[in-house]
Amino acid sequence: MSQPDTPTKEDAHVTLSSEKASGNVDAAWKFLDQNREAAGASDDVDIDKMRRKIDWHIVPLMFCCYTMQFLDKVILNYSAVMGLNQDLNLKGNDFSNIATFLFVGLLCFEIPNIYFLQMVPAGKWLGANVVAWGIATACGAAAHNYQTLLVSRVFLGIFEATIGPSLMLISSQWYTKSEQAPRFSFWYLGLGLGQIIGGLVSYGFQHIGPGASLAGWRIMFITLGVVTVTIGLATFFFLPDTPMKAKWLTSSEKVALLKHVSVNQTGIQSRKFRPKEIVEALCDPQLYLMLLSVVLLSVSSGVVTTYSATLIRNLGYDPKRAALMNMPSGAVSIFFTLAVGFGIRHQSHRWAWIIACIIPAIIGGALMSFLPATNRAGCLVGIYLVNAVVAPLTIFYNWTAANFGGATKRAFAAAIVSGSFSLGNIIGPQTFQAKDAPEFRPAKLAVMGTQAGCALTTFALFMYYVWANKRRDDRTKQVEDAYMSPEMYSYMMTDASVRQALISQWGAGAIGSASDSSFNKSKVIPEGYPFESGVPHCILFADVYIVLAILVGKDHIFAVQFYGALRLFSL
Repeated sequence: MSQPDTPTKEDAHVTLSSEKASGNVDAAWKFLDQNREAAGASDDVDIDKMRRKIDWHIVPLMFCCYTMQFLDKVILNYSAVMGLNQDLNLKGNDFSNIATFLFVGLLCFEIPNIYFLQMVPAGKWLGANVVAWGIATACGAAAHNYQTLLVSRVFLGIFEATIGPSLMLISSQWYTKSEQAPRFSFWYLGLGLGQIIGGLVSYGFQHIGPGASLAGWRIMFITLGVVTVTIGLATFFFLPDTPMKAKWLTSSEKVALLKHVSVNQTGIQSRKFRPKEIVEALCDPQLYLMLLSVVLLSVSSGVVTTYSATLIRNLGYDPKRAALMNMPSGAVSIFFTLAVGFGIRHQSHRWAWIIACIIPAIIGGALMSFLPATNRAGCLVGIYLVNAVVAPLTIFYNWTAANFGGATKRAFAAAIVSGSFSLGNIIGPQTFQAKDAPEFRPAKLAVMGTQAGCALTTFALFMYYVWANKRRDDRTKQVEDAYMSPEMYSYMMTDASVRQALISQWGAGAIGSASDSSFNKSKVIPEGYPFESGVPHCILFADVYIVLAILVGKDHIFAVQFYGALRLFSL
């Protein structure tokens, strides 16, 4: 067998330099490459203490952003009982259309967000959009007819389109997969708090007398718009773009954090847009099961966001009382969100938690549909129980951030899931037709049907994960068995070019026996190479092929592949 020319370390670093120059290397890799002296001190960093520091700096901002995005949506719900319909002379399905087109704007701009989230720092992009939708909210106060209010709500949807993908991306940068779930729940609590605050704010502004220069609902729009702009500015200036740019972390803490989250194998930040990853995502069955599940789940969310106050008003309550009576909906949302967030830390069957939240929503839909309006207590319980559906969305967000690797692929999947949420919220308000007032029986039945459908698709997604994991384990076992065959072991231990290349780059320990290899025990990836996973100290099959193919040449790719398998299992 002829021996190929073996590239030197200098050749490898030339390759590395070109990768760095082209922007193909993840930002985390670049930072670690430039801060090697901090690697030793990072071992002494207290991870729990560092995590608490991150929580106090990151989670409150994400929580405030999510609270305001929901509150700015739901004020339309409360405005309906504050005289908005009469002031703007809305007729027929005008109100439903206004609610729907907010989510049309949101849906249309989910996909463009994929590009911007890769080319613009996530913190800056999120902060700028929060400011913009705060301005759009305040501009709603100037509406004088159906068309002008519709335009302001469409722009609100356009700027809010980034909230889901941005928060998913930011969470994945700072936390491991197991740590992300409760953090998702914490910032998602803003939805329930938004419902509670919305009721209080609506109640307060309804006390503005009819002789005031501006109607109460108009002042409410302006006030919440100003608060949103303030939070957006705080996010823009105080939310770090990446962990590497956090001024309140030391270099050692940054290195420790990057090592800590490297188990995600999803990277931190990459400026390169990879269309092939979009194709990969489109070929992934889990994306379509998630899409369908979130659409079905979000139909009821559209009902809650837009019509809950109207449904309560139709039970015979006056506008002020209707606003206050809608506040328990937020408490129900918070309860189920906390239950899901902490529950999956101790019991990881996420699909079961989704279904556990769907069952109360189905019961709530049944109470709304089949109890007479005279049974106000029973109908109220039904309206409150439907709010349990908001909690499972955090699990779908978490699944998206955890199960899609690659910056472009993860951003695309996040946009699709957020777009599915928008699509469900487009459908939800349209189930309320003027001809069905005041009972709106078809809309209430739609809540039951869509939640039952979501339970089925969620179980199908769970079965897909079971099948995918089993297939992965079977393939892993086959590769393991193939490598441990006497023929393969003999080839790897006797081919001179392979041995010499490995020894020259990684030392003799790299090719010692599987039981005593110092290289295997060190669990450290050799420095100087960009990885397909985008994460230093993590490795995929493709990573091993690239590194070893550079070292030993294409003639030995067979050996390269199986050595890569052994390296993978030794981590």
